[in-house]
Amino acid sequence: MPTHAEKRHLPYTQKELYELVARVDRYPEFLPWCTASRITERQGDTFDADLVVQFKVFRERFRSKVTLHPHHLIDVEYITGPFRYLNNHWRFIEADDGGCIIDFYVDFEFRSRVLQKLIGLLFNEAVSRMVGAFETRARQLYGERDHGPRDVASESHPATSRA
Repeated sequence: MPTHAEKRHLPYTQKELYELVARVDRYPEFLPWCTASRITERQGDTFDADLVVQFKVFRERFRSKVTLHPHHLIDVEYITGPFRYLNNHWRFIEADDGGCIIDFYVDFEFRSRVLQKLIGLLFNEAVSRMVGAFETRARQLYGERDHGPRDVASESHPATSRA
């Protein structure tokens, strides 16, 4: 069961980073392996989103319920797809210097042992590329800022196999 928790300080505002992550429908434009996304139902600050993720010969679609808490928290709950479970959240904390600390957490397990073993081998690289894609997108949308990203805390646990 791979898990990853990371806090990262970025030179963008809480609102800017929150809005970037909340735009799930734009993920295929910049997020590695995300080939499609679609908002299927919306009720206020909650919506269901379908994402299609493709890596080599593997292509999977899953649906999540996304709950927005403007501008400080995004919770993601798994509905259907290739996972046994998926827990994910993004917290956006204003920093004293005008930037923002992102607190990112993801924990999941695939139903397929093949996918679980594959992601176990690539997990740390995959999460690093995904977080980097959000940082790059922020630079593209909001421009360069005075200071670069700083890791506040990071912790990853690759997949473990169950016998």
